[in-house]
Amino acid sequence: MEEFEHLRVQLDVIKHATNNFGATNFIAEGGFGKVYKGEFRGGYFNSECLTIGAVKLFDRSKDQADVSFWTEIMLLSKYSHKNLISLLGLCDESGERIIIYEYAPNKSLDFHLLDPNLSWIQRLNICLGTASGLQYLHDPRGTQQRVLHRDIKSANIVLDENRNAKIANFGLSKYGPANQQHTFLFSDAKGTLGYCDPMYIETMILTKESNVYSFGVLLFEILCSRSITSLKVV
Repeated sequence: MEEFEHLRVQLDVIKHATNNFGATNFIAEGGFGKVYKGEFRGGYFNSECLTIGAVKLFDRSKDQADVSFWTEIMLLSKYSHKNLISLLGLCDESGERIIIYEYAPNKSLDFHLLDPNLSWIQRLNICLGTASGLQYLHDPRGTQQRVLHRDIKSANIVLDENRNAKIANFGLSKYGPANQQHTFLFSDAKGTLGYCDPMYIETMILTKESNVYSFGVLLFEILCSRSITSLKVV
């Protein structure tokens, strides 16, 4: 726990930054909790003035919420890439589980799939950025481990002020061995219906190709300007 001490932020500070998790600060809701915009003043996160963060308040009534919280902390504290969301802070005070990430002002990609103003160049850059982040996760870089995200989808790709893609929401992620010809794990099938690899669902064998399958579905969404719920799969 000591290795995360520098990331800790007091609960009172977080409540003040988010207007006590007020409705006007609400950004989105995911599988493990709600995300709020937080404005942190007074030198937090190596800033002398103001830092804006995305604050995820985990719903501990959700199954595996604590596991998801610590999975994200351990992974994002070790992995850094321009196409991965950055970790700013955490709080595990008074029974709460909270993670503070860098703020992505353009929200998640699912808000923009149908936007006619999202140009072809921007769409292609989002595809390339997501692919770059995924390649980084799959590259063992001498660690003999690769990260299997398990939930690549448009709602988990956030866009910064320039609409650059960043992979987010690592709560379902697993580490896989990379010192073998084929990386695989036996795991209960987790993810989002429509994006999840059918072979993974059927066999419960998780591979990096399972991530690639989900990425392929994401490409169809981006390039067809339609969400998976409206796409007819033949």
